[in-house]
Amino acid sequence: MTMMWRSFACPLCQRIRLVTHNVGYLAPFASRRHASSKSPENHAGQINMSQFPVENIRNFSIIAHVDHGKSTLADRLLELTGTISQEASNKQVLDKLQVERERGITVKAQTASMFHQYQGKTYLLNLIDTPGHVDFNYEVSRSLAACQGVLLLVDANQGVQAQTVANFYLAFEAELAIIPVINKIDLKQADVESTEEQMRRLFDFKNKDFFKISAKLGINCSEILDAVIQRIPPPNSDHSKPWKALLFDSTYNHFRGAVTNVAVIDGKVQQGDKISSAHSNKSYEVQEVGIMSPDQQSTQELHAGQVGYLIAGMKSIQEARIGDTLHLSASPVEPLPGFKPAKPMVFGGIFPMDQSEYRDLKVAVDRLTLNDSSVTVAKDSSAALGLGFRLGFLGLLHMEVFNQRLEQEYNATAIATTPSVPCKARLSSEKLIKQYRTDEITIYSPAEFPERKDVAEYLEPIVMGTIITPDVHLNKIFSLCETKRGEQVDFTYIDTSRVLLKYKLPLNEIVVDFYDLLKSITSGYASFDYEDHSYEPAELVKLDILLNGQVINELSTIVHKDKAYSVGKSLASKLKNVIPRQLYEVIIQAALGGKVIARETIKAYKKNVLAKCYGGDISRKMKLLKRQAEGKKRMKKIGNVDIPKDAFISVLKR
Repeated sequence: MTMMWRSFACPLCQRIRLVTHNVGYLAPFASRRHASSKSPENHAGQINMSQFPVENIRNFSIIAHVDHGKSTLADRLLELTGTISQEASNKQVLDKLQVERERGITVKAQTASMFHQYQGKTYLLNLIDTPGHVDFNYEVSRSLAACQGVLLLVDANQGVQAQTVANFYLAFEAELAIIPVINKIDLKQADVESTEEQMRRLFDFKNKDFFKISAKLGINCSEILDAVIQRIPPPNSDHSKPWKALLFDSTYNHFRGAVTNVAVIDGKVQQGDKISSAHSNKSYEVQEVGIMSPDQQSTQELHAGQVGYLIAGMKSIQEARIGDTLHLSASPVEPLPGFKPAKPMVFGGIFPMDQSEYRDLKVAVDRLTLNDSSVTVAKDSSAALGLGFRLGFLGLLHMEVFNQRLEQEYNATAIATTPSVPCKARLSSEKLIKQYRTDEITIYSPAEFPERKDVAEYLEPIVMGTIITPDVHLNKIFSLCETKRGEQVDFTYIDTSRVLLKYKLPLNEIVVDFYDLLKSITSGYASFDYEDHSYEPAELVKLDILLNGQVINELSTIVHKDKAYSVGKSLASKLKNVIPRQLYEVIIQAALGGKVIARETIKAYKKNVLAKCYGGDISRKMKLLKRQAEGKKRMKKIGNVDIPKDAFISVLKR
């Protein structure tokens, strides 16, 4: 029987059989994979996209909290449809960046087109795998604009988490079809019933809506593909109208320029067409179109309702604007609404290690911001660090990943300064109101901080934080939020042992270490998500650092009045450890206006002038010591403390 199978089975099935011999859980899908992998191709070996009418297209995304199994489920769906071969090494196939594989998280949304047989018809399924961390919410919102439905994935072991709630409302507000999926049912600690109850209570799902799967073992994953076709509607597109497409993402190719990801709304586009941008009015010739499967696979054309990539010789960041509408040059169309621009929550400086590397750093930042349009860039300069950039990020992890990608993808080593957040001031000085032409200004750096006498009130950014935690950790979380000047807004039990908390928190208090402290005090069980809320009055002050009475502007910072002493003491102690000793005493002070609140002293090098005095009158010794003290005093008047660059870096960097 075995010999007969080897004689008549096709080579593809034989290869699957050999692979699945070692990966037993995939064996049941071998025949289905072969049946589902038949994609219509033309004589040139390219897929004929015209064979997929709008009603046979489904565009969907997978959304979930961090580490709930999005990428693993994407791997299984790609295997089941024959898009990739079934191999044990298939892990995070769509996570193509080095930083994603190292950290085990999705940073960049990726698309993949699959072909699936259902009731005798071949369907084109366009999958978009999205990030799960709150800092990459902008990637999720852009991806949802190209979809008509989502798979809401929840880990049966962890239950509903903070980002699960945030992603649900993103999809709900976009009026997308939502399919609830409970993952990791194979784990011993999995509590499927409790997770199902949480989702019913929070999101109003019905019992029949749920799919219970194990993406790792492939259990029930095949049912997901059929559900996508049944429950998610086809795109609202018209093949007869002029071509119109939404540019929802882009990446940079060193040889071909911008590779844009587009969702075709109406009409069709093919290689050689002349297209234009509704934003810039520039025209281009289409060099290549195709689909991601999951790597680039060129096609002759893209039709209404389909999602794919397009290369048209766009070379600069300004040309490949995210949210832009592309159309045929000969047939102008009404532009699509596009996306709201990303609002930076955290700002940080990036400076080259050496000023000779500034130009290389500028090129690297420009190209990386083409791949990550949520980063805002402005030129900056520092007397200590030289020329650099002030960048705006959506969060602290976003900032860390950006710096890591700079180094890994562009070999650009940079100094990243401590993150800060913008605040506002309502002016009372007529002179300043006339100068700024408004009575409310935004302050991005301590150098722009107006004096208290010219201001009616200062305002700091407040975020609405969502914490989901086991109730045994409540007292510790209450204490942490109180320390961070938080105000409780909501307290809800989502099941018998898990609580959803809502807190209004100052962004400045949570931007650096709040998430780490929360994970620490809850043994990793709590999850945290936040969104922009408002600006509220606060007692903000400018903390200056003085060396021998001279203000060092690069070390000034804006803090809340209650935190000024602890921050000032910390900075003074750091500087004491990094500034080299001088021949005279160096006094380090932290001051609020004219009031010194913390001080450290670096003792001077001192020659032993009494070494040759073996005896004699005490007046002789006192005379020598007095002369030495007068010399030190004169030296202190004319001497400047030369702070080495390494000292600035150790204080300013994260």
